[in-house]
Amino acid sequence: MAKKKEKSVNVSGKPKHSLDTNRDVSAAKNGRSAATVRRLKMYNTRPKRNPQGHIVKHDLQSKELPSTRIQPDRRWFGNTRVVNQKELEFFREELQTRLSSNYNVILKERKLPMSLLNDHQKQVKVHLLDNEPYADAFGPKTKRKRPKLMALDYEALAKKADMSQDNFEDKHGAITSMDENEDGFRDLVRHTMFEKGQSKRIWGELYKVLDSSDVVVQVLDARDPCGTRCYHLEKHLRENCKHKHMVLLLNKCDLVPAWATKGWLRVLSKEYPTLAFHASVTKSFGKGSLLSVLRQFSRLKSDKQAISVGFVGYPNVGKSSVINTLRTKNVCKVAPIPGETKVWQYITLTKRIFLIDCPGVVYQNQDSETDIVLKGVVRVTNLHDASEHIGEVLNRVKKEHLQRAYKIKDWVDDNDFLQQLCKSTGKLLKGGEPDYKTAAKMILHDWQRGKIPFFVPPPKLDDDASDEQNVLVSEADPTVDEDQAMAAKKAIADVVSSQQLKEVPVQEDLFSKTELLGEN
Repeated sequence: MAKKKEKSVNVSGKPKHSLDTNRDVSAAKNGRSAATVRRLKMYNTRPKRNPQGHIVKHDLQSKELPSTRIQPDRRWFGNTRVVNQKELEFFREELQTRLSSNYNVILKERKLPMSLLNDHQKQVKVHLLDNEPYADAFGPKTKRKRPKLMALDYEALAKKADMSQDNFEDKHGAITSMDENEDGFRDLVRHTMFEKGQSKRIWGELYKVLDSSDVVVQVLDARDPCGTRCYHLEKHLRENCKHKHMVLLLNKCDLVPAWATKGWLRVLSKEYPTLAFHASVTKSFGKGSLLSVLRQFSRLKSDKQAISVGFVGYPNVGKSSVINTLRTKNVCKVAPIPGETKVWQYITLTKRIFLIDCPGVVYQNQDSETDIVLKGVVRVTNLHDASEHIGEVLNRVKKEHLQRAYKIKDWVDDNDFLQQLCKSTGKLLKGGEPDYKTAAKMILHDWQRGKIPFFVPPPKLDDDASDEQNVLVSEADPTVDEDQAMAAKKAIADVVSSQQLKEVPVQEDLFSKTELLGEN
């Protein structure tokens, strides 16, 4: 009987087989690489069959599960979804009602078919047959289209131009109507300094900030919130940028009584989330509330890696000071004069939040030159004759405040007031004549820097008025965690409503006790 040969055993432990991926390729001249070995093994994978040729087990089938078959579905081959027409109409109506309030937030809009949910007026087809019959537009007897002219003759064109001019004057008459003579010339031309903040470059900077921002913070002066508010900007965001969120920030709240600040918070919170703020690197107010609101917005925008927050508003309302307060150091150049910020700039707050500083923009309105000066748009040092605007200051400020600030007991008119101020402060020219211009600039400087107390009281509201600030709705995204969304919505509503209960810091030396208590 022949003796069986024993198989040689690899004692060294190193792989030597040509189909072993761990084999050392450097030892052999034409050795197979690991990628080649895996490719050759792939060719041998095939389903197992029984002797009759029927497949017993498919390739790559799990050993734990039995032989099963998955029913094919048309949804494998495209990201299509089917919805009933009635359900779509109902969803459109609900979406429009939710979007009408500024406290509603839509999460992850990129995953929604917004083109189907929006109004389909832009997708309406042009009805050609309503303009001209089919035989004239198509077929062998087509006629050449005539251009649609506004007028067929010169008289009709002149009449149409006159009508358009009348309509324009009726709409913008208050802006364009200056004191004109009978010959059509204007006696008074506004100086270019009163058009600061309205140049094309400044508006370009504003729209850069709007396009780059996910949340827009409109900074208002707490002394005159409606006077420093831009309704044009709010309308632009409502119509063209519905996915962006607006927050109103009442800065310089320490210059008005606490009851006035809380009153404006109740009034403005019905339209947008509104917060009170006092910008200061060391002793600030409202910093924690604003940071918590921005964090909640970053949670709502969880599909983005980071959000950008743009700060817009009138010149000299404190946009750069707010950013410095949030960063707790001077990262933006600030000054108590308008026009210090020239271009927009990015500032990093956290890994998830970026801040954008914007130059001050003056929006088109019907303000006079005195209103523009008192809003802080124009630098006082550039005024040719500042005494022209002192009369309005004396009308707006209470007499007791001026007596306490300048130690003047009584006066007849603005010239008398300036004359007494020049004598008391020593602002005199050669020959002992009072320097009205210097004294007037001193008063305007005190006005812009808050040394003269002034504020616009908030309108009175009914007690039965329903507040919408506690409602914050999230719509149309079932993929978002409901607990996380509800927590973010509730946090924003709580922050907005809690500021009305906090004690607002006030410079008590500016006001009397009756004014601090809100008594007439």
